[in-house]
Amino acid sequence: MDVDFADANVSAVAAAIAEPARTRMLLCLLDGRARTSTELAAIADVSPSTASVHLTRLKQQQLVSAVAQGKHRYYRLHGPDIAAALEALAVVAGTVRKPFAPTAPPRLRFVRSCYDHMAGSLAVCLHDRLIRLNWLSRIDARGYAVTRTGAVELRQLGVDIDSLRAQRRRFAFACLDWSERRPHVGGAVGAALLQLTLARRWLTADLDSRALTLTKKGQREFSARFGIEV
Repeated sequence: MDVDFADANVSAVAAAIAEPARTRMLLCLLDGRARTSTELAAIADVSPSTASVHLTRLKQQQLVSAVAQGKHRYYRLHGPDIAAALEALAVVAGTVRKPFAPTAPPRLRFVRSCYDHMAGSLAVCLHDRLIRLNWLSRIDARGYAVTRTGAVELRQLGVDIDSLRAQRRRFAFACLDWSERRPHVGGAVGAALLQLTLARRWLTADLDSRALTLTKKGQREFSARFGIEV
């Protein structure tokens, strides 16, 4: 290993973390949820323009990455190694982090439609379970493929995977949830899952809002099929 090169890299990363405003931004992102530059500016108690400069520095050191979602750009930690390093520093420093506090109305936060797919805390849980059950696998930073196991399971539920693949749209991707700041499943697969839950009356849709209601049948099915207890 080139010791001088390693020293310089460590020093550059340490300097990026050491600035108090940037430290507050990074520690805030430790909960795994993404935030906008405006939110991070408020957390760091700096102006939006100053926050932008800080975020550019953090991106250059690959401490954070940006995700474009609609008209907003969200920032999150670059990866689990960054989170582990920050957690270790927080333990040494005795830092206490404030928990994330969503501001969305409870019904919308729990489950709602996001364009043509499911969003909210239930959808985020479903996303996590589909990956854990090996129904979905990551192919890049935001894209997913349906595994052989997933294809079999989805077909048994009545989802036509071949038809979804033939559609002229994104097949499956991580859509950042605006209330949870963690991903749910978007794309053709996400839309098919929402249609499935509505057709089987696991969820019902409000007539005048994007809110969805989880039925008693839905509670049983989400528990039996995905291991999600509500």
